[in-house]
Amino acid sequence: MKITKDMTIGDVVRTYPETVDVLFVFGMGCVGCPSAQAETLEEACMVHGLSLDALMKALNDKVA
Repeated sequence: MKITKDMTIGDVVRTYPETVDVLFVFGMGCVGCPSAQAETLEEACMVHGLSLDALMKALNDKVA
């Protein structure tokens, strides 16, 4: 697994820009907002009420 739940959204987007569309599909339209620079994927899923497992699978499938 290349992307982990403890990575920040900002790190993911900088490292894997192709994942932006996946984040949008999951309703995370704030990929460029200041909190995305410090908020982990796990924290974002809790805030947005999303399935962390589903997001992790989709993100890692995208970069595979």
